[in-house]
Amino acid sequence: MPRLRIIAGLMLLLVLTACASQQIATKTKQIAIPNGMPAIDFTSAIYEVPVKEGVSYQDVVDSLKSVSEGMNFVNPANFPIGDHIKARGIDPQGIKEVHSFCNLSMGTDIFLDHPEFLVFAPCRIALYEKPDFNKKFKLFIGLARPTYDLKSIKNPTERAQKSAQQLEEALILLMNKARNGDI
Repeated sequence: MPRLRIIAGLMLLLVLTACASQQIATKTKQIAIPNGMPAIDFTSAIYEVPVKEGVSYQDVVDSLKSVSEGMNFVNPANFPIGDHIKARGIDPQGIKEVHSFCNLSMGTDIFLDHPEFLVFAPCRIALYEKPDFNKKFKLFIGLARPTYDLKSIKNPTERAQKSAQQLEEALILLMNKARNGDI
Protein backbone atom coordinates (compact mmCIF):
# COMPACT_ATOMS: atom_id res chain seq x y z
CA MET A 1 0.00 0.00 0.00
CA PRO A 2 2.75 2.56 0.84
CA ARG A 3 4.44 1.61 -2.41
CA LEU A 4 1.26 2.43 -4.31
CA ARG A 5 1.07 5.86 -2.66
CA ILE A 6 4.67 6.60 -3.62
CA ILE A 7 4.03 5.57 -7.23
CA ALA A 8 0.81 7.63 -7.34
CA GLY A 9 2.66 10.62 -5.87
CA LEU A 10 5.44 10.32 -8.44
CA MET A 11 2.91 10.06 -11.26
CA LEU A 12 1.11 13.19 -10.02
CA LEU A 13 4.43 15.04 -9.82
CA LEU A 14 5.30 13.93 -13.35
CA VAL A 15 1.94 15.13 -14.72
CA LEU A 16 2.20 18.50 -12.94
CA THR A 17 5.77 19.00 -14.17
CA ALA A 18 4.77 18.16 -17.73
CA CYS A 19 1.87 20.62 -17.62
CA ALA A 20 4.08 23.36 -16.18
CA SER A 21 6.76 22.93 -18.84
CA GLN A 22 4.11 22.97 -21.58
CA GLN A 23 2.76 26.24 -20.19
CA ILE A 24 6.23 27.80 -20.21
CA ALA A 25 6.85 26.63 -23.77
CA THR A 26 3.67 28.22 -25.08
CA LYS A 27 4.44 31.54 -23.38
CA THR A 28 7.64 31.90 -25.40
CA LYS A 29 5.74 31.31 -28.62
CA GLN A 30 3.77 34.55 -28.82
CA ILE A 31 3.99 36.05 -32.31
CA ALA A 32 1.70 38.88 -33.39
CA ILE A 33 -0.51 37.72 -36.26
CA PRO A 34 -2.55 40.28 -38.24
CA ASN A 35 -6.33 39.74 -38.24
CA GLY A 36 -7.54 37.17 -40.75
CA MET A 37 -4.19 35.40 -40.98
CA PRO A 38 -3.84 31.71 -40.11
CA ALA A 39 -2.22 30.75 -36.82
CA ILE A 40 1.42 29.73 -36.83
CA ASP A 41 2.22 26.03 -36.55
CA PHE A 42 5.21 26.23 -34.20
CA THR A 43 6.31 22.73 -35.21
CA SER A 44 6.80 23.83 -38.84
CA ALA A 45 9.58 25.86 -40.44
CA ILE A 46 7.05 27.18 -42.97
CA TYR A 47 4.33 29.77 -42.48
CA GLU A 48 1.94 29.73 -45.43
CA VAL A 49 -1.00 31.94 -46.41
CA PRO A 50 -3.30 31.86 -49.43
CA VAL A 51 -3.45 34.93 -51.64
CA LYS A 52 -6.81 36.68 -51.41
CA GLU A 53 -9.28 35.86 -54.19
CA GLY A 54 -9.05 38.44 -56.99
CA VAL A 55 -5.44 39.44 -56.19
CA SER A 56 -3.16 38.57 -59.11
CA TYR A 57 0.39 37.25 -59.07
CA GLN A 58 1.61 40.64 -60.36
CA ASP A 59 -0.32 42.44 -57.59
CA VAL A 60 1.50 40.28 -55.03
CA VAL A 61 4.92 40.90 -56.62
CA ASP A 62 4.29 44.67 -56.80
CA SER A 63 3.07 44.69 -53.22
CA LEU A 64 6.11 42.77 -51.94
CA LYS A 65 8.41 45.27 -53.66
CA SER A 66 6.59 48.42 -52.55
CA VAL A 67 5.71 47.42 -48.99
CA SER A 68 9.10 45.83 -48.24
CA GLU A 69 10.90 49.03 -49.25
CA GLY A 70 8.62 51.01 -46.93
CA MET A 71 9.52 48.61 -44.11
CA ASN A 72 13.27 49.12 -44.67
CA PHE A 73 13.83 45.71 -46.28
CA VAL A 74 16.04 45.24 -49.30
CA ASN A 75 15.27 42.59 -51.92
CA PRO A 76 18.75 41.46 -53.02
CA ALA A 77 17.63 38.59 -55.26
CA ASN A 78 14.70 36.72 -56.72
CA PHE A 79 14.87 33.15 -57.93
CA PRO A 80 12.41 32.22 -60.71
CA ILE A 81 12.66 28.49 -60.01
CA GLY A 82 9.61 27.70 -62.16
CA ASP A 83 11.31 29.26 -65.21
CA HIS A 84 14.36 27.05 -64.68
CA ILE A 85 12.18 23.96 -64.32
CA LYS A 86 10.37 24.91 -67.53
CA ALA A 87 13.73 25.43 -69.34
CA ARG A 88 14.48 21.77 -68.64
CA GLY A 89 11.30 20.74 -70.43
CA ILE A 90 9.35 20.03 -67.24
CA ASP A 91 5.97 21.60 -66.44
CA PRO A 92 6.48 23.57 -63.19
CA GLN A 93 2.76 23.21 -62.43
CA GLY A 94 2.17 26.87 -61.68
CA ILE A 95 4.25 29.68 -60.28
CA LYS A 96 7.34 28.69 -58.30
CA GLU A 97 9.71 31.44 -57.15
CA VAL A 98 11.61 32.69 -54.14
CA HIS A 99 12.11 36.32 -53.12
CA SER A 100 14.84 37.15 -50.63
CA PHE A 101 14.57 39.98 -48.12
CA CYS A 102 17.03 41.51 -45.68
CA ASN A 103 16.59 44.08 -42.92
CA LEU A 104 19.88 44.56 -41.11
CA SER A 105 18.21 46.79 -38.52
CA MET A 106 16.42 43.66 -37.31
CA GLY A 107 18.93 40.92 -38.16
CA THR A 108 22.25 42.37 -37.01
CA ASP A 109 21.83 41.28 -33.38
CA ILE A 110 21.37 37.68 -34.48
CA PHE A 111 24.47 37.76 -36.71
CA LEU A 112 26.63 39.42 -34.05
CA ASP A 113 25.66 36.88 -31.38
CA HIS A 114 25.54 33.87 -33.72
CA PRO A 115 27.49 34.38 -36.98
CA GLU A 116 26.53 30.85 -38.06
CA PHE A 117 22.94 32.10 -38.48
CA LEU A 118 24.15 33.64 -41.76
CA VAL A 119 23.41 30.28 -43.41
CA PHE A 120 19.72 31.24 -43.11
CA ALA A 121 20.21 34.73 -44.59
CA PRO A 122 18.65 36.46 -46.32
CA CYS A 123 15.07 35.73 -45.28
CA ARG A 124 12.99 34.01 -47.95
CA ILE A 125 9.40 34.40 -49.03
CA ALA A 126 8.16 32.02 -51.70
CA LEU A 127 5.33 32.51 -54.17
CA TYR A 128 3.88 29.28 -55.47
CA GLU A 129 0.77 27.74 -56.85
CA LYS A 130 -0.62 24.44 -55.73
CA PRO A 131 -3.93 22.71 -56.32
CA ASP A 132 -6.83 23.46 -53.98
CA PHE A 133 -9.62 21.04 -53.07
CA ASN A 134 -11.10 21.40 -56.57
CA LYS A 135 -7.68 20.72 -58.16
CA LYS A 136 -7.55 24.34 -59.37
CA PHE A 137 -4.20 26.08 -58.89
CA LYS A 138 -4.23 28.66 -56.09
CA LEU A 139 -1.48 31.18 -55.32
CA PHE A 140 0.20 31.00 -51.89
CA ILE A 141 2.86 32.96 -50.07
CA GLY A 142 5.20 31.00 -47.80
CA LEU A 143 7.83 32.12 -45.32
CA ALA A 144 10.90 30.30 -43.99
CA ARG A 145 10.36 31.30 -40.33
CA PRO A 146 13.38 33.00 -38.67
CA THR A 147 12.29 31.88 -35.18
CA TYR A 148 12.22 28.28 -36.37
CA ASP A 149 15.63 28.64 -38.03
CA LEU A 150 17.01 29.96 -34.74
CA LYS A 151 16.21 26.56 -33.16
CA SER A 152 19.25 25.26 -35.09
CA ILE A 153 21.53 27.49 -33.00
CA LYS A 154 22.69 26.03 -29.70
CA ASN A 155 21.77 28.30 -26.78
CA PRO A 156 20.61 31.37 -28.72
CA THR A 157 20.89 34.60 -26.78
CA GLU A 158 17.77 36.39 -25.60
CA ARG A 159 18.75 39.29 -27.87
CA ALA A 160 18.87 36.97 -30.90
CA GLN A 161 15.51 35.44 -29.96
CA LYS A 162 13.89 38.88 -29.71
CA SER A 163 15.45 39.93 -33.00
CA ALA A 164 14.24 36.77 -34.78
CA GLN A 165 10.73 37.30 -33.41
CA GLN A 166 10.72 40.95 -34.51
CA LEU A 167 11.94 39.92 -37.96
CA GLU A 168 9.32 37.18 -38.28
CA GLU A 169 6.50 39.51 -37.20
CA ALA A 170 7.59 42.09 -39.79
CA LEU A 171 7.76 39.45 -42.54
CA ILE A 172 4.30 38.15 -41.63
CA LEU A 173 2.97 41.71 -41.81
CA LEU A 174 4.60 42.02 -45.25
CA MET A 175 2.97 38.74 -46.33
CA ASN A 176 -0.43 39.95 -45.12
CA LYS A 177 -0.17 43.14 -47.14
CA ALA A 178 1.10 41.27 -50.21
CA ARG A 179 -1.65 38.65 -50.10
CA ASN A 180 -4.18 41.49 -50.16
CA GLY A 181 -2.34 43.32 -52.95
CA ASP A 182 -1.69 46.40 -50.78
CA ILE A 183 0.78 48.95 -52.09
